[in-house]
Amino acid sequence: MGQQETVATSLADTVREGIGAALAQVDADLARRYPGDPGTRQPVHTVYVPGDAFAADTLRSWGDQALAALDAHAPDAGALAAVLGLPDALADEVHDRVRAKLVREPVEDLRIDFEDGYGPRPDAEEDAAAARAATLVAAAYENSTAAPYMGIRMKCMEAAVRDRGIRTLDIFLTGLMEAGGLPDGLVLTLPKVTYAEQVTAMVRLLEAFERAHGLESGRIGFEIQIETTQSILGADGRATVARMIEAAEGRATSLHYGTFDYSASCGVSAAHQSLDHPVADHAKAVMQVAAAGTGVRLSDGSTNVLPVGPADRVHAAWRLHHGLVSRSLARAYYQGWDMHPAHLPTRYAAVYAFYRGGLEQAAARLAAYVAKAGGDVMDEPATAKALSGYLLRGLDCGAVDTAEVARLTGLTRADLDTLAGRPAATGI
Repeated sequence: MGQQETVATSLADTVREGIGAALAQVDADLARRYPGDPGTRQPVHTVYVPGDAFAADTLRSWGDQALAALDAHAPDAGALAAVLGLPDALADEVHDRVRAKLVREPVEDLRIDFEDGYGPRPDAEEDAAAARAATLVAAAYENSTAAPYMGIRMKCMEAAVRDRGIRTLDIFLTGLMEAGGLPDGLVLTLPKVTYAEQVTAMVRLLEAFERAHGLESGRIGFEIQIETTQSILGADGRATVARMIEAAEGRATSLHYGTFDYSASCGVSAAHQSLDHPVADHAKAVMQVAAAGTGVRLSDGSTNVLPVGPADRVHAAWRLHHGLVSRSLARAYYQGWDMHPAHLPTRYAAVYAFYRGGLEQAAARLAAYVAKAGGDVMDEPATAKALSGYLLRGLDCGAVDTAEVARLTGLTRADLDTLAGRPAATGI
């Protein structure tokens, strides 16, 4: 005991050293391309508001409209459960948490839209709207009324609108710098990307801005919106989206699926353009595989069926939205777009039911894994990583609380970060 047993080997140290040298470049490439989860919070949704409609009270207005819709069409837990088919055991806590969320933090990610939701305008008008957006965003962060994430969607890099998009981005970012600097929650979206070279152009644009203001290289990241068939399959038969992630040179933060543009580009008729159409599933599966391990997150798209009008129409739209969000969550698309304030109740209802419904099982499996206690499921490190990530996402959005996770697992937030392979939590 205490002495290391001598074992026989046949290979000289030079063999091992030679293999290490031969694979050194591969090791470096793996570390660069697949750094893993960034360890920051991922919002459960993105809300798009046209540049001319965005105002200082937009976030609170969306929350108030969402609360009004909830109170009018599902005023208590039983009513919400009846509309959405929630299990009785979850109804009270989901309804209470949804309502509290709409009061406390109705929007997790806001994108001020200067693309399709804004359209072509006279240059002076768009200039003024971009400058105003910067002023309002800076003020929101200053007075603590901002969403955790905020930013703009510029026009794309296609020739017809390229200069306008670049100018709007410049005005917005310059306005933020003049107001005190770029907020930590800044998010930019580049739409309608078809070639990796357009992503490279965005990188060069941001590099130039960083140099102009003495910012750290790589400070500004951006989302890539997947809205065209060319972004999934290139003319050479390769998966273009993987090339786009590489072209972003570490600046890509997420891939957003554009439901209607992508469906239309595949020839899907308007009545059948949806998040659950086969062309959508194919595109998102390619996105998912391309992004896996890179630290680039995924976002699903939206539904254009709005919960407005009489109660039966609102309930039908809510059931559709709730079902689509729940389907996306099960397929590991943890974020999506919401296009109307009345979508917020069902967004959060689906998200909270997803995390609360699996809380006890996930916690028990993780606790057993940590304790090496076994049980009726034999989990491996990769599954423990997924279980930890599941609980962390639930904590981030308010579906579950730190105290109940600690009670069920015996683990701290730092413990979960370690098991999930994340850096220590950084807030947003």
